[in-house]
Amino acid sequence: MATKTLQHFPLLLILVVLTLSKSQTISRLSGFSIREATVNDRQLAFKENQVTSRQLVEFYSEEIKRLNPVFNGIIEVNPDAVYLVDKADVEWKANFYGSLSKLHGIPILVKDLTGIKDKLNTTDGLYALLGSVVPPDAGVINKLRNAGAIILGKASTPCGSSNGSSMSVAANLVAVSLGTETDGSILCLPVVSLPISRTVSDAVVVLDAIAGFDNNGQVTNEASKYILPDVKAFNGRYPDLEMTEEYGQEIFVAAQATNEIGDVEKAAILNLERLSREGFEKLMLEENLVALVSPGPDVSPVLAIWGFPGINVPARYDSDGVPFGISLGGLKGSEPKLIEVVYGFEQATKVRKLFMNPEIT
Repeated sequence: MATKTLQHFPLLLILVVLTLSKSQTISRLSGFSIREATVNDRQLAFKENQVTSRQLVEFYSEEIKRLNPVFNGIIEVNPDAVYLVDKADVEWKANFYGSLSKLHGIPILVKDLTGIKDKLNTTDGLYALLGSVVPPDAGVINKLRNAGAIILGKASTPCGSSNGSSMSVAANLVAVSLGTETDGSILCLPVVSLPISRTVSDAVVVLDAIAGFDNNGQVTNEASKYILPDVKAFNGRYPDLEMTEEYGQEIFVAAQATNEIGDVEKAAILNLERLSREGFEKLMLEENLVALVSPGPDVSPVLAIWGFPGINVPARYDSDGVPFGISLGGLKGSEPKLIEVVYGFEQATKVRKLFMNPEIT
């Protein structure tokens, strides 16, 4: 639950009729319920032979077929997933329990802007990149693979958003997913991709697997001088596909003719740094505070600009049944303490309601 976007689940309110579909039958095997189970629950079920990684992938694949036409949270499912799960199941049967990562055999979604060498597109929502091949995995994908996670597919990225990732987790279309940070999607900087989950414990498991330095983090610098001309040329040929008029491409083109970051902008950045030192940081240190607590997501821009970690968890539901959360922010390096605080809040309140999985007709 380490994201601002989780406060929006469920994203759609629809009339539902609950039935025993095929996926609902799969969801309960040998007394184990896949739906809403935590990563730790699933690992225990692996150990006790109550469920296999293949059965998890089959369950989520059925749910995606049934619900994704309404939610549009997932762009495509990884065709290699069915082969990867068999390897994970063999390793579990070899009695490796205890030596394997908690993510071993767990399906996970990544955003469509994350490079992956499986038979998946990496387009970031751009028609210009449809069919592109990414030879190496992104650093975060390498870490997930090393942890034994199964890349189930790619989440949609409307306007670059992490809504596809968060909605898919909230609707039980996948166990956990990754979002990316620009302003308030995920707030444990400076890691680029971070977990979106239904529970704090699940977020911690994923964070443990992917945190760390990526040696390839600067590879985009050389390519940047070629990107804009190529994008402009493609959009000029296919303006309807890329919806250039609706999304104001002329603003971005005009921005390239400016002086970029000048003295005024640099002064504003320095002022923000001063406000951080003399304001938020000073208050936290002088009062020996663990976290800043704010209702809703409004504090996220402040945390994002200053590079502070933050976490959002459900706090209650309004009169219309729409959930909203509280955000907790802390000083740099305070992630362990923030996680401890928010986990205590989650366990004490148990606010989150189960997603009512509908029959789509």
